Amino acid sequence: MRFVCLGYYDEAWMEGKSEEELSAAMEECFAYDDELRRGGHFIGGQALQHASQAVTLRTVNGQVDVTDGPFAETKEQIGGLLFLEARDLNHAIALISRHPGIGMGPFEIRPVNEEISALIKERDAAIQ
Repeated sequence: MRFVCLGYYDEAWMEGKSEEELSAAMEECFAYDDELRRGGHFIGGQALQHASQAVTLRTVNGQVDVTDGPFAETKEQIGGLLFLEARDLNHAIALISRHPGIGMGPFEIRPVNEEISALIKERDAAIQ
């Protein structure tokens, strides 16, 4: 099964950390990602820029409204996405529970919707 893992970070965790400490924390995360790769579990991932660079779109009175930022009701912001291959949800939990990024903030693990993903892949192929 494929899973998308949304890695959050708590801005309070970053406060007061030196560049060396932040770099060491990232290297720990990358090293664990390498373990996932060697085990055939790491499908891919993307790091995101700071939430201050984001915009949120929603429909308001039938018109698209664009606002700066995600305006989350939390201090935790999405820092990146990790695409994971695992036997089932429990296996995904076991794999991600050892990820050093857990110390920076929570991970949300969601199974990929394979049915809709197949439709997306079909559309991609049809366009090309």
